[in-house]
Amino acid sequence: MSRKLLVWLHVLTSTGWMCMALALFVVVSHALDAAGPACAASFDVALLIDVDVLQFMATTSAFTGLMLSGLTPWGYFRHWWVLAKFVVTFSQLYVGIFVLSPNLHAEGSPALMRLGSLLMAGALAGQVWLSVAKPLKRTPWARPGKVPTAPAWAFAACLVVPAVDYALGEFVLGQSIPALSLVIVMAHPVVRAVARRQSKLIRLP
Repeated sequence: MSRKLLVWLHVLTSTGWMCMALALFVVVSHALDAAGPACAASFDVALLIDVDVLQFMATTSAFTGLMLSGLTPWGYFRHWWVLAKFVVTFSQLYVGIFVLSPNLHAEGSPALMRLGSLLMAGALAGQVWLSVAKPLKRTPWARPGKVPTAPAWAFAACLVVPAVDYALGEFVLGQSIPALSLVIVMAHPVVRAVARRQSKLIRLP
């Protein structure tokens, strides 16, 4: 059940990320066509969408996607479609944080605001297709055999992490930073590799 709930959270936040990107495109387009107080108010709404909703949806979607790969036989680099999703996800996060967000004001680049938000939504739609179609074969780095699925408690723990990050950002840090998510995403591949090596050593005669 905990694995299904993590999949549900991933689908929910990915859909929310795409919807917020489309909403951002609409609001930014309205702001660029407006003038005076209406323009300023529209950019206020754009910042509200970006900072208070879209960023949390984006980081939670990325975290749950990475952990679903890491905790299941899909792995990180075993399948081309999973690897493609990773590249697209990190590209979106980079563009959103360092290109789109700093431009959400009246003096920002209209092309970057419109194109950035629209491309973000389009890329998310492309990721949905990758998840459904699962095109191409395994990568050359896929090891033989099947990696075991993690225990249920690992999936359950991942469900709590976004809530903890939200609470830290809201009540402690003062801004939305996926601190715990980053630590777990970086530590899990190392822990998993060590566990697999120890398991192989135990099986040796």
